[in-house]
Amino acid sequence: MIDWLYHLPVIWMAVVVFAATFLVSGAIYAGVMKLATGERARVFKTMSPVMLTPLAVVFGLIVAFLATQVWTDVERANTAVTREASALRNVVVLAA
Repeated sequence: MIDWLYHLPVIWMAVVVFAATFLVSGAIYAGVMKLATGERARVFKTMSPVMLTPLAVVFGLIVAFLATQVWTDVERANTAVTREASALRNVVVLAA
């Protein structure tokens, strides 16, 4: 689904992750500010530090999913290297 994100260089991946996190947090903040009218305005305006919670959750989920994908890729790479080393060892043994 988001394979294109895995193939980006690290810098661009960071830019995409931070931009997505910024947009989601901005949308939540805009929704709260739109609802902050009249009596609710005082209550909503005191809750702005709470906006870091959705930001942290989105960032944590993206990091977790990317780490899982990297972990799987490293595992596959290690398996391929082990297989190649074993094949080379077999060639050396058979050549002797």
